[in-house]
Amino acid sequence: MSDRRGFLGVAAASLAGAVLAPGVRLIEIAQAAAPAAGANPKVRWGMLVDSGKCASGCTDCVSACNQENGLSGETLPTDPQWIRKIEIKDLRSGRTQSLPMMCQHCAEPPCVDVCPTGASFKRADGIVLVDRHSCIGCRYCVMACPYKARSFVHEPLHEQKPDVPRGKGCVEGCTLCVHRIDRNEGPACVQACSDAGHGAMLFGDLNDPASELSRRVAAYGARQVREDLNLDTGVRYLGI
Repeated sequence: MSDRRGFLGVAAASLAGAVLAPGVRLIEIAQAAAPAAGANPKVRWGMLVDSGKCASGCTDCVSACNQENGLSGETLPTDPQWIRKIEIKDLRSGRTQSLPMMCQHCAEPPCVDVCPTGASFKRADGIVLVDRHSCIGCRYCVMACPYKARSFVHEPLHEQKPDVPRGKGCVEGCTLCVHRIDRNEGPACVQACSDAGHGAMLFGDLNDPASELSRRVAAYGARQVREDLNLDTGVRYLGI
């Protein structure tokens, strides 16, 4: 894999008409060549999950994600999953809860820190994404993510969704349905949860104190999974 990264680094420098000088990393070339993000830097998109309303065994959010993004829905170790339901247990009380787990869209994302090519990046509005054209499949981000929210595409893909380009040999994960957000719509999982009458998921702007999301986070003391890591996640949970 190191040979492949070295080759790609030389190729990138050659295409740019420059020599890859000692100490210059691929990520620096990628950042210099990347176009300016079109996302609004005043916004930080986030999500709130009420675990008290999230029923064990309900997979409406998972099914909606799979359908929206063209995922198979299979759960083998080699099958990409962008959102999954997990069960957590309080060891002191024995109380169990069900909640969806996906990319947490951290303000300080470990996946971005370890990516050697800049393929893992954070948009100006806080959404963490993967550029499949820059991804070399090293899977450093998979290992760095404490939420196990990144998947690797092992097999060729067919009948893909036009708004959700994917590719064999690339890493991928929840995008908060960025293609829908850019059309002023919310994530498919949130829409499905609402349509089913559960109301366990809420999407909005964490930077806007007047948004329903921000008001609920402030009023009910929403928490982050693995708060000890100080990642400032964009996905928050009530009742955990």
